[in-house]
Amino acid sequence: MVQVLGAGGLDEIVRALRAQGRTVVGPVVRDGVITHDVIDSAADLPRGWTEEQDAGRYQLAPTGTDEIFAFSSPSTSWKRYLYPERTLLIRARRRRDVVEIHEPEPEAPPMAFLGVRSCDLAALDVLDRVFLDPDATDPTYAARRGDVFIVAVACSFPGNTCFCSSMDTGPTPRSGFDLAIRELHDGASHDLLVEAGSTRGAALLAEVESRAASDTDVARAGDSHDRAVAGMGRRLRSDDIQRAALDPDHPRWDDVAQRCLACANCTMVCPTCFCSATEDSTDLTGTESERWRVWDSCFTLDFTHLHGGSVRSSTRSRYRQWLLHKLVTWHDQFDASGCVGCGRCITWCPVGIDLTEEVAALARSDESVPREGAAP
Repeated sequence: MVQVLGAGGLDEIVRALRAQGRTVVGPVVRDGVITHDVIDSAADLPRGWTEEQDAGRYQLAPTGTDEIFAFSSPSTSWKRYLYPERTLLIRARRRRDVVEIHEPEPEAPPMAFLGVRSCDLAALDVLDRVFLDPDATDPTYAARRGDVFIVAVACSFPGNTCFCSSMDTGPTPRSGFDLAIRELHDGASHDLLVEAGSTRGAALLAEVESRAASDTDVARAGDSHDRAVAGMGRRLRSDDIQRAALDPDHPRWDDVAQRCLACANCTMVCPTCFCSATEDSTDLTGTESERWRVWDSCFTLDFTHLHGGSVRSSTRSRYRQWLLHKLVTWHDQFDASGCVGCGRCITWCPVGIDLTEEVAALARSDESVPREGAAP
């Protein structure tokens, strides 16, 4: 079912989702970036805004048009709404000689994600494989994920750090959504091509004023897809990934270790990273204590700490673990890559380390790929 809505139809979709009792989360402009937050109407969306991204660089820029989705991946991913930064696991209270232990029920607020890019759809699929494994289901993730209504949006303007076409994850959504939108804007007209991807998506679309898509509408959508693929800012070759894993002593590992701050920014913004740690705290009276699961990163020194010290004590070893786990050994664990090509790790690295550049250099024994800005 493919229909065409006017630009005002987006507000009807938001109202219909809110009428179902859902909290609608979508892209917003806040603190100088495009991020995600709760929205009340389409007026909260970043109409007329885009961004300029490069390695270690992000800047908002006006489009000069009334386009709503003229940007690429927002600065944060959707995982924080399904896999929160902090999750209370246990609360214990001592009453005289009795200790009461309370395990809170997982929260399951009815939500709708509006504006999910194709790369982030692929990331949600990866997280599903991890947290919904029948043998090790995470209750918090399962409760939050179960009833999320997803409105995906095709990318027409990929960022300079995007490489989803290399990872076969975009720029057009193919599955995993209830509704998928392609914004069609040519100055003379402003329409939304909307495809239903589920029964409930079709039911909601039927509530909104629309018309059947014509061959011309579908052709315009195809042209937009082709332009997005051609405008992809980065590329990652699959054969380079395999060669990069072959030489653990490649000098490039030392080169990147000298630049890497081990700050963990890349793993915090990554839509598929899920490492965590457990924190225990006790009040000053010693009568109440809590155990929390918190986000962690394989870049932190203590992440692999065992009796006697950390397994990976050098930045070199931690960067190598992250890169090869993300691109190579995830296939062994989850039958998928851990990278979806969103480019966030490149944009939000303080020193501008570029994953695609590092892989290309590691794939060549002579390290013939120069770093950006380096002398030839």
